Formats: sequence, structure tokens, C-alpha cells
Amino acid sequence: MEVDVPTRPRVLIADDYPEVVKAVSRLLALDYEIVGSVADGGALLEAVQRLRPDVIVLDLNLPNANGLEACRQTTRANPETKVIIFTAANEPEVAQASLAAGASAFVSKTAVEDLLSALKGICIDRG
Repeated sequence: MEVDVPTRPRVLIADDYPEVVKAVSRLLALDYEIVGSVADGGALLEAVQRLRPDVIVLDLNLPNANGLEACRQTTRANPETKVIIFTAANEPEVAQASLAAGASAFVSKTAVEDLLSALKGICIDRG
């Protein structure tokens, strides 16, 4: 008899600071499968195609990328993949621009606990 084991949501982290990648990975490790990380905007689309994450935790300030444009391209090419913008910016205009670019959520790095809430909300929505 086969047991249907629920799969954990798959997360890709896009941030150029290794400390942030490690901290986010540790924070999410119990409930989410970290499928990889990229430190460069140029590698993001390729990684999404290869790794097929359910959610991308995306910093707006990656080398070789405009974070908002990377969000637009990613969500356009992979509508089933959700994007959480996770950035040091905390201005309402940046949050609005992120959501307009296709992000499912905007979380300031100063409010790390909000990242878990955003992920839970997105993963519930994905069913």
C-alpha cells in the first residue's frame, strides 16, 4: 500500500549575500524544501526553469538584474511560480511597484517573521 506523503513547497532563494541565504534557509528548512539559491539576476530565469520552485524569495538588488524586471520576467514565463520580494527597502512605493510587477508578497528584511507569514499564505493559496 502506497502512502501519499505530502510534498513540502519548493523554495528558491535569490540573494547575493550568503549570510541572508543561510539565514533564510535555516528559517524555512522545517516546513519548506530549499531547492537552491542564486546570487545573480542573470542566473535566476535559468534556475527557475531547471529547479521548478513553487516560490522564489527574491531580493530586489541583485547583481546583473533589475529586481522588478526579474520579477516580471519570472512570473510571465512561470505563472505557477510565486514571488516574494524580500528586500531592505521598506518604502510603500517599492512595495506597490513590486506587487505591480507580479510579486505575490512584499517583505522587508527588517521583518523576517513576516516572510514566514507570506509563505504560509501563498502556499495555502496554491492548494
